[in-house]
Parts: sequence; structure tokens; C-alpha cells
Amino acid sequence: MEYSDIKPLIDIYHRKIMTTNLTFKRYLYSKINWKVRLLGIKGARGVGKTTLILQYIKENFNNIDDALYVSLDNLWFNNHKLEDLVEYLYSRGTHYIFLDEVHKYPNWAKAIKNFYDNYPNLNIVYTGSAMLAIDNSKTDLSRRQTIYTLNGMSFREYLEYEGVMQITPINLEDLLYNHIRIAMDICSHTVILKHFDNYLQKGYYPYYKEAADDYYYRLSEVTNLIIESDLPSVEDVTFSTIQKTKKLLMVIAQNVPLEPNIAKLTTQLETTRDQCLKMLYVLDRAHLLLLLGDKIKDYKHLTNPKKIYLNNSNLMYSLSPNNISEGNKRETFFANQLNNISDVVIPKKGDFLVDDKFLFEVGGNSKAFDQISNIPNSYLAIADLEIGSGNRIPLWMFGLLY
Repeated sequence: MEYSDIKPLIDIYHRKIMTTNLTFKRYLYSKINWKVRLLGIKGARGVGKTTLILQYIKENFNNIDDALYVSLDNLWFNNHKLEDLVEYLYSRGTHYIFLDEVHKYPNWAKAIKNFYDNYPNLNIVYTGSAMLAIDNSKTDLSRRQTIYTLNGMSFREYLEYEGVMQITPINLEDLLYNHIRIAMDICSHTVILKHFDNYLQKGYYPYYKEAADDYYYRLSEVTNLIIESDLPSVEDVTFSTIQKTKKLLMVIAQNVPLEPNIAKLTTQLETTRDQCLKMLYVLDRAHLLLLLGDKIKDYKHLTNPKKIYLNNSNLMYSLSPNNISEGNKRETFFANQLNNISDVVIPKKGDFLVDDKFLFEVGGNSKAFDQISNIPNSYLAIADLEIGSGNRIPLWMFGLLY
């Protein structure tokens, strides 16, 4: 391999670095231990994984050619091997390589394991689909790597991204006990409910800005790509299974929140119970659905979920715009934001139990404590409320947690 062989990759890398903006960084940026030799970042398409690693390179390498960023879905890899590229770079002193979309490269886990073992001074950062079952891969990377998951934007991040205001992430217990003071401070600076309404419609995926009026179309296209392209890269699936997975997603989108009848879904999809459950859990891992049960999810043991939501409220507007209820939108937002930072299950009483300690009901201004009265650590998350009182907390505040 010669320099002329890799110049197309270097040119792409330089262009991406030049256009990378450092003004806004996702919440995960400061949490990552960038010093580890093998670092993985998982996440759904469009949440900002590529921007995250390009920002790190631009901010931390005085000479950007001390590192190389490549996306493994580049056509260059149709007739070149990643192994040859790494050998070429390492032998010439480049000890930092950033690999985007690793799930697009055949036997990626084995390749990365060999890089880690055979190049002692090589530092590897990679990104991959949220569906990657890394701990279960045939090549065990778990003892070699540190893995992070990047979720979509929180409401707190959206406010910063829009230039409204910067808010430090708030711990859940601090929020529960100090929500009145926090809300008064925030609401004295902005009309918060207007921004919250906008976020619920457009704000979970950072590319909503560049997509503008095409956002829902783009989001629909990304959803298709996840199922048609990413899923086959991660799972051994047939064309028939891909089509059934798309159908399953649309059936659920039109019926959320869904208390699923697995037998009925199995009949609709003309499949088996086990296959139906597998498709549901794949869509959950892909961050398209959010499955909740009475126990914490275990992807090794697939059980019937108690309730199914779309992963976030933006997907509701993209996949089923004529089937949006305020109640579903509220619950979807709450479940999404809390699930991204805590353990959330469906309790016998109330809507959500968080971290096996805090019980929540989600509703509008008329919501009362009837269902969860006299239960310790119980709270109401109330929509259309700027400032709460007692254990009645504005719903928007649960978007300040990360």
C-alpha cells in the first residue's frame, strides 16, 4: 500500500475536520475516558456519534495527521482491507485511528481484537450501531474495551443547541427535591413551554436543524436504513424478516402505547412467537422502540413486554403523524428521558417505577394522586405546567437529567 492508495480517505478526513463545529458538544463528550486504548461508542443513526469523534480530534490534535478518521461504509473498503490500512499507518507513526460505522465491516470485532493485541501502542476509537450486541460477540472485546452509548438529545441539550440557555445536568433526586427553585430560575429567563413543545416535535436528533422542513422525511429514511441496512449488518436475517420487522414497527406506531398481545402480533406478521419477540427486542436495541416490563430488560432472555412505546416523540410525528395523542406523547417523553439515565419498569400501581424507588404518574393539569396516594416517593409529572408544587413536578423538567 502506498500514500496514493489512502489519499482519498485522507482528503475526506480533512474536509470533515474543517467543517466540524466545536460550539456545541453532546453530553457524552465530557464523560468519555478518551485515554483508554480501545473505546467504543454505540448509538442510533443520527444522534451525533461521528461529530463527537471529529470534535475530539479537532480539539486535541495539534497536527490532525497524527490520527486518521475513516468510515467503514466507504466504498474504498470494497477493494482495500482495513488490516492493510492499519499496518500502513502504524508503521509510519500514526497511533490513533478512529473507525466510524464498524458494523459495516465484515468480522469487525475480530479485526479490532487483532489490532489491539498486535499493535501495542495503537489507540482505537470506534462507533457502531446501537444494535451491536458487543458483549455477546464471538470475539470477546469486553475485557479489552470501554463502551459508551450515545442517546438522542435531551431537552436540556436542545435548549443549549438552540442558543436559549445553558443548564448543567440535574441529578434526579436533586430535581425531585428542589424542582420549584430550579423551575423558577429557568422560567425567569425564557418561555419554557414553547421550547418544550418544539422539542417534542423536532429536537431529539441533532440533524433536525440542517434537515429543516424535510426533517420527518429524513427521519423516516433513517428509520428505513436502520432496518434495511444496519440490521442485516448486525443480525443474520432474511429479506422476509426485514419486511416483517418494518411491518411490526408500523403496526406498533399506529397503536402506541401498546400493551402487546404477542399471539395477535404473531398472527398479523405470520411468524412465530420467538421470532416476534426477537424483532421487538431488535427494534428496542435499535432505539426505534422502547419496551418496558415489570422487570429490567434482559436481552438474553426475551420476555413479553408489558408496554411498548416508540423510542421518542419525534418518531411519532415521522411514523404516525395522524395518530398522536397528548397522553401518549407525554408518556413517551418521560419514558425516553428517564430510560436513558435510569432503570424504568412498569409497576402495579402508577405509570413508571424508576430505579426501584421513585413512582410516577404522568398526565395533564387535572391529574390527581388518586392511583398512587399514600405510596412513599410518589410523584406526578404534569404537562403544561411551568412551575410545580410539592410532589407535582412539571413534565419538561425531566428533560434536564443528562
